[in-house]
Amino acid sequence: MAKNKLHDTHKKQETAVLVGLITQQQKPEQAEEYLDELAFLTLTAGAKVVKRYLQRLPKPHSGTFVGEGKLEEIANYVRENEIDIVIFDDELSPSQIRNIENSLKCKILDRSNLILDIFATRARTAQAKMQVELAQAQYLLPRLTRMWTHLTKHAGGIGTRGPGESEIETDRRVIRDTISKLKAQLKEVEKQAETRRKNRDDKVRLTLVGYTNVGKSSILNMLSKSETVLAEDKLFATLDSTVRKIVIEDIPFLLTDTVGFIRKLPHQLVECFKSTLDEICEADVLIHVVDVSHPNFQDQINVVNKTLEEIKANDKPVLLVFNKIDKLQEPLTMPEDAEEDETPIPYIDKLKNTWMAKENAPVIFISASKQTNISELKTAIIEFVKKYRKTIY
Repeated sequence: MAKNKLHDTHKKQETAVLVGLITQQQKPEQAEEYLDELAFLTLTAGAKVVKRYLQRLPKPHSGTFVGEGKLEEIANYVRENEIDIVIFDDELSPSQIRNIENSLKCKILDRSNLILDIFATRARTAQAKMQVELAQAQYLLPRLTRMWTHLTKHAGGIGTRGPGESEIETDRRVIRDTISKLKAQLKEVEKQAETRRKNRDDKVRLTLVGYTNVGKSSILNMLSKSETVLAEDKLFATLDSTVRKIVIEDIPFLLTDTVGFIRKLPHQLVECFKSTLDEICEADVLIHVVDVSHPNFQDQINVVNKTLEEIKANDKPVLLVFNKIDKLQEPLTMPEDAEEDETPIPYIDKLKNTWMAKENAPVIFISASKQTNISELKTAIIEFVKKYRKTIY
């Protein structure tokens, strides 16, 4: 008797090619770093990066983002290696997407679309799911010109089409209706969230902010002695703001974890996650967490500060917390004016001296995973809490 064939039900991992530009505004090192981050985003989304392309251009080509020669080179590689997705490091216009699709004959994503896709898989609560769906709908609406979408009609059948209305116009109307419906639902959710925030006005509120994947959730879990908030080495592990009541030295306060920021965060997401970001705006103190082991952590600090400025939360008192000191691998360094027999300075001490002189606010260096310098962090937090308790009472 012949054996039954066993079918491999394991889903094949999609392969991806990344494309970026070196422009007048973006130096080669920056472009490489942005592609590194795009590769991490791609991995988080579940695909495998097999090739990267960088082209030097004064600005993105209006029709194809990269030059025609480079696009042909990418097309040949995609065809020969049966690549599933090509991901571009900047937002593409509808015409660029159409032209690139015609040349590459495969799925095309830009950075915004990829981030939206990750948010869609990470959304857990009804509010986060609505926020992501709204952002996706707003992103999709101006891009319907490139294809017949054949969207699932939420309100199909008699009465949904106008006389002589084309399919793409119907699709646009369905998306606009979806946007209106989601906005109305989110307004109700925002009202409920506002009511909840008012009910905890008698407690000092601290909020964790920072770039994505810097360890905010790990710090929340550690301080609250809980493992209920997902903390993993992937981008956007946390989308929903999580509030925990914490007691240190018999003094209670509220600590909130929020969604991480990232370069070129799609403006649709900033707008749609307004109710989540309101937790930042209404905090008494911000705890800005930084991954000090990242080679370009200063750029990440700038991105966070810029985002805080955009949401009008840059006037808050800030405790700067440099996390992941256990991953620092920098060598010992000598002061510029050092004598020959002088002892070299550990890199961590050099960082401390630099940032403590630079910042008016307290600066703490910790490792949440190794529990290093946690008592210093708690002391700094409780000083802020005591100060704001006096204001409240």
